[in-house]
Amino acid sequence: MSYYGYPKYVSVEEKKAKAEKALKKLKKNNPGLEPVIIEGRTLAKSWWGKAWNLNLESYADYSNRIARGKSYVRSNAVLDLKLSKGRVTAIVQGSRAKPYDTEILIDTLNSTKWRKISELCNHRIDTLEQLIEGKFPKEMEILFTDKRYSMFPSPKEIHFNCSCPDYASMCKHVAAVLYGIGARLDQNPLLFFELRDIDGRELIRKSMEQKLDSMLKNAGRKSKRGIAAEDIPNIFGIRVPGT
Repeated sequence: MSYYGYPKYVSVEEKKAKAEKALKKLKKNNPGLEPVIIEGRTLAKSWWGKAWNLNLESYADYSNRIARGKSYVRSNAVLDLKLSKGRVTAIVQGSRAKPYDTEILIDTLNSTKWRKISELCNHRIDTLEQLIEGKFPKEMEILFTDKRYSMFPSPKEIHFNCSCPDYASMCKHVAAVLYGIGARLDQNPLLFFELRDIDGRELIRKSMEQKLDSMLKNAGRKSKRGIAAEDIPNIFGIRVPGT
Protein backbone atom coordinates (compact mmCIF):
# COMPACT_ATOMS: atom_id res chain seq x y z
CA MET A 1 0.00 0.00 0.00
CA SER A 2 1.21 3.53 -0.77
CA TYR A 3 0.24 6.97 0.48
CA TYR A 4 -0.23 9.98 -1.80
CA GLY A 5 1.54 8.15 -4.61
CA TYR A 6 4.64 7.33 -2.52
CA PRO A 7 5.57 3.73 -1.74
CA LYS A 8 5.15 2.51 1.80
CA TYR A 9 8.28 2.89 3.94
CA VAL A 10 10.01 -0.41 4.64
CA SER A 11 12.56 -0.53 7.46
CA VAL A 12 16.00 -2.10 7.12
CA GLU A 13 14.93 -4.86 9.53
CA GLU A 14 11.93 -5.69 7.33
CA LYS A 15 14.12 -5.71 4.21
CA LYS A 16 16.64 -8.01 5.89
CA ALA A 17 13.90 -10.38 6.99
CA LYS A 18 12.46 -10.48 3.48
CA ALA A 19 15.89 -11.07 1.95
CA GLU A 20 16.70 -13.85 4.43
CA LYS A 21 13.40 -15.58 3.67
CA ALA A 22 14.00 -15.33 -0.09
CA LEU A 23 17.57 -16.64 0.29
CA LYS A 24 16.44 -19.70 2.22
CA LYS A 25 13.87 -20.44 -0.47
CA LEU A 26 16.35 -20.07 -3.33
CA LYS A 27 19.00 -22.17 -1.59
CA LYS A 28 16.70 -25.21 -1.64
CA ASN A 29 17.25 -25.49 -5.39
CA ASN A 30 20.57 -23.69 -5.59
CA PRO A 31 22.80 -24.29 -2.55
CA GLY A 32 25.75 -22.63 -4.31
CA LEU A 33 24.43 -19.10 -3.86
CA GLU A 34 26.97 -16.56 -2.60
CA PRO A 35 25.11 -13.71 -0.86
CA VAL A 36 26.71 -10.38 0.04
CA ILE A 37 26.51 -9.93 3.80
CA ILE A 38 27.33 -6.48 5.16
CA GLU A 39 28.17 -6.30 8.85
CA GLY A 40 27.87 -2.85 10.38
CA ARG A 41 27.58 0.42 8.50
CA THR A 42 30.84 0.24 6.55
CA LEU A 43 30.31 -1.06 3.03
CA ALA A 44 33.97 -1.90 2.42
CA LYS A 45 36.95 -2.31 4.75
CA SER A 46 39.93 -3.29 2.56
CA TRP A 47 41.96 -0.94 0.37
CA TRP A 48 40.62 -2.57 -2.80
CA GLY A 49 36.99 -2.51 -1.65
CA LYS A 50 37.19 1.13 -0.58
CA ALA A 51 39.02 2.14 -3.76
CA TRP A 52 36.34 0.42 -5.87
CA ASN A 53 33.53 2.32 -4.13
CA LEU A 54 35.36 5.65 -4.16
CA ASN A 55 35.99 5.27 -7.88
CA LEU A 56 32.28 4.79 -8.58
CA GLU A 57 31.30 7.70 -6.35
CA SER A 58 33.86 10.00 -7.96
CA TYR A 59 31.97 10.17 -11.25
CA ALA A 60 29.19 12.73 -11.59
CA ASP A 61 27.25 10.26 -13.75
CA TYR A 62 27.02 7.89 -10.78
CA SER A 63 27.22 10.16 -7.73
CA ASN A 64 23.44 10.53 -7.31
CA ARG A 65 22.18 7.24 -8.70
CA ILE A 66 24.56 4.82 -7.03
CA ALA A 67 23.56 5.99 -3.54
CA ARG A 68 20.21 4.27 -4.12
CA GLY A 69 21.87 0.90 -3.75
CA LYS A 70 23.35 1.49 -0.29
CA SER A 71 20.22 0.63 1.67
CA TYR A 72 19.70 -2.47 -0.47
CA VAL A 73 23.18 -3.86 -0.01
CA ARG A 74 23.09 -3.03 3.73
CA SER A 75 19.83 -5.01 3.92
CA ASN A 76 21.65 -8.05 2.49
CA ALA A 77 19.35 -7.87 -0.53
CA VAL A 78 22.09 -9.13 -2.86
CA LEU A 79 21.27 -12.83 -2.55
CA ASP A 80 23.97 -13.99 -4.93
CA LEU A 81 26.97 -12.35 -6.56
CA LYS A 82 29.54 -14.03 -8.77
CA LEU A 83 32.51 -12.44 -10.51
CA SER A 84 34.37 -13.70 -13.57
CA LYS A 85 36.39 -12.14 -16.36
CA GLY A 86 34.58 -8.95 -17.35
CA ARG A 87 31.26 -10.13 -15.93
CA VAL A 88 29.25 -9.98 -12.70
CA THR A 89 25.98 -11.84 -12.25
CA ALA A 90 23.72 -11.29 -9.27
CA ILE A 91 20.30 -11.95 -7.79
CA VAL A 92 18.78 -9.06 -5.87
CA GLN A 93 15.69 -9.05 -3.69
CA GLY A 94 13.53 -6.06 -4.53
CA SER A 95 10.11 -4.86 -3.41
CA ARG A 96 8.34 -7.69 -5.26
CA ALA A 97 8.23 -11.29 -4.10
CA LYS A 98 10.40 -12.61 -6.93
CA PRO A 99 14.06 -11.46 -6.87
CA TYR A 100 15.59 -9.75 -9.90
CA ASP A 101 18.40 -11.02 -12.09
CA THR A 102 21.16 -8.48 -12.63
CA GLU A 103 24.14 -8.61 -14.96
CA ILE A 104 27.04 -6.16 -15.11
CA LEU A 105 29.62 -6.28 -17.90
CA ILE A 106 32.93 -4.49 -17.36
CA ASP A 107 35.38 -3.85 -20.18
CA THR A 108 38.71 -5.56 -19.65
CA LEU A 109 41.66 -3.26 -19.06
CA ASN A 110 43.46 -2.16 -22.20
CA SER A 111 46.70 -4.16 -22.49
CA THR A 112 48.73 -1.05 -23.37
CA LYS A 113 47.53 0.74 -20.23
CA TRP A 114 48.25 -2.33 -18.09
CA ARG A 115 51.76 -2.56 -19.53
CA LYS A 116 52.33 1.09 -18.64
CA ILE A 117 51.05 0.52 -15.08
CA SER A 118 53.38 -2.47 -14.71
CA GLU A 119 56.34 -0.40 -15.87
CA LEU A 120 55.53 2.44 -13.49
CA CYS A 121 55.34 0.03 -10.55
CA ASN A 122 59.13 -0.39 -10.91
CA HIS A 123 60.04 -2.79 -8.03
CA ARG A 124 57.76 -1.04 -5.53
CA ILE A 125 55.82 -4.22 -4.64
CA ASP A 126 57.72 -7.20 -3.25
CA THR A 127 55.06 -9.80 -2.48
CA LEU A 128 51.59 -10.87 -3.50
CA GLU A 129 50.51 -10.28 0.11
CA GLN A 130 51.47 -6.61 -0.14
CA LEU A 131 49.38 -6.27 -3.28
CA ILE A 132 46.36 -8.06 -1.80
CA GLU A 133 46.47 -6.15 1.49
CA GLY A 134 47.01 -2.79 -0.20
CA LYS A 135 50.29 -2.31 1.65
CA PHE A 136 52.22 -0.37 -0.94
CA PRO A 137 53.71 3.14 -1.14
CA LYS A 138 51.42 6.15 -1.47
CA GLU A 139 52.57 6.78 -5.04
CA MET A 140 51.29 3.31 -5.94
CA GLU A 141 47.85 4.16 -4.58
CA ILE A 142 47.84 7.27 -6.75
CA LEU A 143 48.95 5.26 -9.78
CA PHE A 144 46.30 2.56 -9.30
CA THR A 145 43.50 5.12 -8.92
CA ASP A 146 44.71 7.55 -11.60
CA LYS A 147 41.91 7.89 -14.15
CA ARG A 148 44.43 8.31 -16.97
CA TYR A 149 45.33 4.63 -16.70
CA SER A 150 41.77 3.41 -16.04
CA MET A 151 42.77 0.55 -13.75
CA PHE A 152 39.39 1.06 -12.08
CA PRO A 153 36.60 1.22 -14.66
CA SER A 154 34.89 4.44 -15.74
CA PRO A 155 31.11 4.63 -16.35
CA LYS A 156 31.58 4.15 -20.10
CA GLU A 157 33.32 0.83 -19.35
CA ILE A 158 30.46 -0.48 -17.19
CA HIS A 159 27.32 -1.90 -18.83
CA PHE A 160 24.37 -3.37 -16.96
CA ASN A 161 21.00 -5.04 -17.24
CA CYS A 162 18.34 -5.84 -14.65
CA SER A 163 15.07 -7.77 -14.94
CA CYS A 164 13.25 -5.19 -12.77
CA PRO A 165 10.61 -2.85 -14.30
CA ASP A 166 12.62 0.26 -13.38
CA TYR A 167 13.76 1.84 -16.64
CA ALA A 168 16.17 4.27 -15.00
CA SER A 169 19.67 4.23 -16.48
CA MET A 170 20.85 2.72 -13.19
CA CYS A 171 18.27 1.05 -10.96
CA LYS A 172 18.85 0.51 -7.24
CA HIS A 173 19.40 -3.21 -7.81
CA VAL A 174 22.34 -2.55 -10.14
CA ALA A 175 23.65 0.06 -7.68
CA ALA A 176 23.45 -2.51 -4.87
CA VAL A 177 25.44 -5.01 -6.94
CA LEU A 178 28.11 -2.40 -7.70
CA TYR A 179 28.55 -1.85 -3.96
CA GLY A 180 28.39 -5.61 -3.49
CA ILE A 181 31.46 -5.93 -5.71
CA GLY A 182 33.38 -3.72 -3.26
CA ALA A 183 32.31 -5.98 -0.39
CA ARG A 184 33.38 -9.05 -2.35
CA LEU A 185 36.82 -7.51 -2.93
CA ASP A 186 37.17 -7.33 0.87
CA GLN A 187 37.08 -11.13 0.88
CA ASN A 188 39.32 -11.67 -2.12
CA PRO A 189 41.06 -8.67 -3.75
CA LEU A 190 42.44 -10.89 -6.53
CA LEU A 191 38.91 -11.00 -7.95
CA PHE A 192 39.50 -7.41 -9.09
CA PHE A 193 42.30 -8.58 -11.37
CA GLU A 194 40.15 -11.41 -12.72
CA LEU A 195 37.28 -9.00 -13.35
CA ARG A 196 39.52 -6.67 -15.37
CA ASP A 197 41.34 -9.60 -17.02
CA ILE A 198 44.79 -8.63 -15.75
CA ASP A 199 47.39 -10.73 -13.95
CA GLY A 200 48.26 -9.47 -10.48
CA ARG A 201 50.95 -12.13 -10.15
CA GLU A 202 52.59 -10.84 -13.32
CA LEU A 203 52.81 -7.41 -11.68
CA ILE A 204 54.72 -8.94 -8.76
CA ARG A 205 56.99 -10.92 -11.07
CA LYS A 206 57.91 -7.86 -13.13
CA SER A 207 58.42 -5.77 -10.04
CA MET A 208 60.78 -8.38 -8.58
CA GLU A 209 62.65 -8.72 -11.88
CA GLN A 210 63.18 -4.96 -12.00
CA LYS A 211 64.36 -4.97 -8.40
CA LEU A 212 66.81 -7.82 -9.07
CA ASP A 213 68.03 -6.03 -12.20
CA SER A 214 68.75 -2.92 -10.19
CA MET A 215 70.58 -4.91 -7.51
CA LEU A 216 72.77 -6.66 -10.10
CA LYS A 217 73.67 -3.37 -11.76
CA ASN A 218 74.72 -1.91 -8.42
CA ALA A 219 76.59 -5.05 -7.31
CA GLY A 220 79.74 -4.19 -9.24
CA ARG A 221 79.96 -0.62 -8.00
CA LYS A 222 82.37 0.14 -5.21
CA SER A 223 80.49 1.34 -2.18
CA LYS A 224 81.53 4.64 -0.61
CA ARG A 225 80.44 3.19 2.71
CA GLY A 226 83.34 0.66 2.82
CA ILE A 227 85.83 0.75 5.75
CA ALA A 228 89.53 1.08 5.06
CA ALA A 229 91.76 -1.44 6.93
CA GLU A 230 93.76 1.32 8.61
CA ASP A 231 90.59 2.78 10.12
CA ILE A 232 89.45 -0.43 11.84
CA PRO A 233 91.37 0.08 15.13
CA ASN A 234 90.00 3.58 15.62
CA ILE A 235 86.42 2.64 14.83
CA PHE A 236 86.15 -0.57 16.85
CA GLY A 237 88.77 0.10 19.52
CA ILE A 238 90.80 -3.02 18.79
CA ARG A 239 94.49 -3.62 18.18
CA VAL A 240 95.46 -5.19 14.89
CA PRO A 241 98.81 -7.06 14.84
CA GLY A 242 101.54 -5.04 13.19
CA THR A 243 99.95 -1.63 13.91
